[in-house]
Amino acid sequence: MVGCGWAHFDRSFSSPSSAAAVAHRRQTEPMGLEVAGVKDYDDYRRSRYGEITHKALLVDAVGTLLVPSQPMAQVYREIGEKYGVEYSEDEILNRYRRAYSQPWGKSRLRYVNDGRQFWQYIASSSTGCLDCRYFEELYNYYTTNKAWHLCDPEAEKVFMTLRKAGVKVAVVSNFDTRLRSVLKALNCDHWFDAVAVSAEVEAEKPNPTIFLKACELLGVKPEDAIHVGDDRRNDIWGARDAGCDAFLWGSDVHSFKEVAQRIGVKI
Repeated sequence: MVGCGWAHFDRSFSSPSSAAAVAHRRQTEPMGLEVAGVKDYDDYRRSRYGEITHKALLVDAVGTLLVPSQPMAQVYREIGEKYGVEYSEDEILNRYRRAYSQPWGKSRLRYVNDGRQFWQYIASSSTGCLDCRYFEELYNYYTTNKAWHLCDPEAEKVFMTLRKAGVKVAVVSNFDTRLRSVLKALNCDHWFDAVAVSAEVEAEKPNPTIFLKACELLGVKPEDAIHVGDDRRNDIWGARDAGCDAFLWGSDVHSFKEVAQRIGVKI
């Protein structure tokens, strides 16, 4: 879509019972998950850091905090009909996937500044339409509250409670600079102490740089932060490479209330 990449739901989060095991397990068993082990690690954090185990929560945007309200191919086709787009939704989806998977020129980043060049390439490749009016309508659609909705209806209550408990909260996302407009459109921009966007940081997850930047913005050490996201590679491995803990959304945790409870904040 003109706004985000692919979300991959998978399972992750191994949990040791000692500091040495933490480092060892992160290197040797990044995909392991044992229910008893998770409890052991939560207990270990509490024994070392207190009842509230982390000073900061980092949150992925697309696929965790928010999701598209309509399938990408449907939006591309419906808006494109007035501009002569004739491809079916299946054709658009296949062409989108093909274009998105290709290297983006010589850049190591897909989203530079507002991402216009990248998304113009994606839109035209997906639909065959070169009409700039089509691209502008599509591009602007993905800055509105019609295009997105929040994943968790209790998110605001949880984030406000976390912040009152002294836990700082930041969004960490592979996105272009429109993310701030999207958060504002959804009336949730004030929930966060900081926003780390790949287009601004000039580093995309799983590059640990973006997680380190988020921690810097919050004024916390990486080991005092935990990240929650829906992509094993980008969110779990990337966060761990930066020295943060991580939960996989949809597997380790299924709501922000559960995240809060896991780190010791009662909702």
